[in-house]
Amino acid sequence: MIFSPALIAYRLLTRLIEPLAPRLLDARVKQGKEDPQRVDERLGLAGVARPAGPLIWIHGVSVGEALSILPLAERIRKERPDVTVLVTTGTLTSAQILAKRLPPGVIHQFAPVDSPGAVAAFLDHWRPTVGVFVESELWPNLLMAAKKRGTALALVSARITDKTAEGWKKAPGMARALMATFAHVWPQDQASADRLTSLGARVDGQVNLKLSGEPLPYDQGEFGRLSALIDDRPVVVAASTHEHEEMAIVGALDHLADRLFLIVVPRHPDRADEIARSLAQDGYSFARRSQRQPITDQTDIYLADTLGELGLFMRLADVVVMGGSFAPALGGGAVGGHNPLEPARLGKPVVTGPDASNWAAVTRMLKSSGGLISVLSPSELPSVVGPLLADPDAARDMGERGRRAAAEAAAGLDRLWLALQAHLPAAPSRGRR
Repeated sequence: MIFSPALIAYRLLTRLIEPLAPRLLDARVKQGKEDPQRVDERLGLAGVARPAGPLIWIHGVSVGEALSILPLAERIRKERPDVTVLVTTGTLTSAQILAKRLPPGVIHQFAPVDSPGAVAAFLDHWRPTVGVFVESELWPNLLMAAKKRGTALALVSARITDKTAEGWKKAPGMARALMATFAHVWPQDQASADRLTSLGARVDGQVNLKLSGEPLPYDQGEFGRLSALIDDRPVVVAASTHEHEEMAIVGALDHLADRLFLIVVPRHPDRADEIARSLAQDGYSFARRSQRQPITDQTDIYLADTLGELGLFMRLADVVVMGGSFAPALGGGAVGGHNPLEPARLGKPVVTGPDASNWAAVTRMLKSSGGLISVLSPSELPSVVGPLLADPDAARDMGERGRRAAAEAAAGLDRLWLALQAHLPAAPSRGRR
């Protein structure tokens, strides 16, 4: 066992402050940051019974990580129906999204806080055979206790920045001890592989679960209904937008094409009132989806202020402009962009702003394939989006090139599933009928 004064201090401190956990969680409930009906799950108290048999536990904190695990969960359930899949997340939004998206038979729970008692209660109940941590969630008590109980742990799609790596180097023994808990480490890119190796990880290879996803789901009935209302109008979707981006994109695309229909999908729908006020002040005719406002021939903009329907809106698009990539150019904080593979998998031409740092490798791949174009600011959008709307054949060709590139990049899931199976007991014989 690796000796680490920092790890010893962390475990001692979390034990000392553990009695405060219920009070802190109550405060978070009042702030709307925890589900009051399920807050006990954060203390390791399970909301459902554990099914018999082997169990694979997959943990991802936020929406992006949670969605990236869906292909893995689906593969497990398809090929090993005897294996229970437990997914844990840490945010309300991720839980709301997963409630609509998890495959049948997959259990969701909120992750326990990283205190010894909560961790012990969680592990005592669920007894995971395999634990998969997505991206960079390194909770010392949880990892050490799971390893001690014999759970085979894997760090998948690991992404670590220079800043984070430098922080861990201030406690090198703790970093090595945590890396030693993992039977497998699969970073999502070479830069993360190098940083994790410097912290003591034994890297197996590269896997990025976000490259392995299935096309976003959609409601076929709603697609037909909205398609009929939009008719033959050209459609641009501004996807997963952030503060300052909506009005900049709307202004840039205003009057770009005759009867242009712009669908704005804010990343955080709770900002919809603010966006609606800005649209009204600038004189735009718009309809809000959350309020079921009707689309008419006079509707310029559809404010799609709902969760879990991005697949529907992207399928309606002729061109998709990715939000979260323009914020720094507009004086806002860096967001790093959002997943351009989502529209690419649907064969849609993709346009991003200058800040796609969270998706740099994916952006380069799609750009080199000819399926994505980057611009420096919203003011450049007309010079890119306009020609695509004017030439549907060119837009379809661009979208198809991106779709092929996305499909070729999805092989990492096969390698991951093959390795995880080695830690599972043999599948029960189905016998003969």
